Amino acid sequence: MNNNMIKTAASALLVLMISAGSTIAKPGEGKDNGKQPWAANIDQLTLKNENFRTTLWTGKNLQLTVMSIKPGGEIGLEKHDNGDQFIRIEQGNARVLMGESKEKMTFNKQVTEDWAILIPTGFWHNIVNEGKNPLKVYVLYAPPEHPAGTIDKTFRR
Repeated sequence: MNNNMIKTAASALLVLMISAGSTIAKPGEGKDNGKQPWAANIDQLTLKNENFRTTLWTGKNLQLTVMSIKPGGEIGLEKHDNGDQFIRIEQGNARVLMGESKEKMTFNKQVTEDWAILIPTGFWHNIVNEGKNPLKVYVLYAPPEHPAGTIDKTFRR
């Protein structure tokens, strides 16, 4: 599958999930619904998630997770060498740092609710919660980054 097909599939899934009016999956089910058709209220799932990371859907070329980062917490400095990443902030205030090396983070942007963050393959990145409340985000990885069904209750390296 080429990159254009992956991007098209990711866009189609995102539109489907954003436009879905009713929830099929219930928050906190703790089930990865991947490899089968699925629709859910992404706002509700993101805001109700209390885990650092909950994997909701893992397919062959795409993965959806929701995250809750405590005040002062972070996603953690990381780099993905095999795929791109999309992050949407549903609640909170954060700082996004990115760079081609971890010693030179040339991208530094404050973001808040309704912002989207696009992280290219091979870029070091971190997102730090600068607010007083949990930072609530959902993340699309293409290709999947975590084992299907991953639930991390707290930050782990």
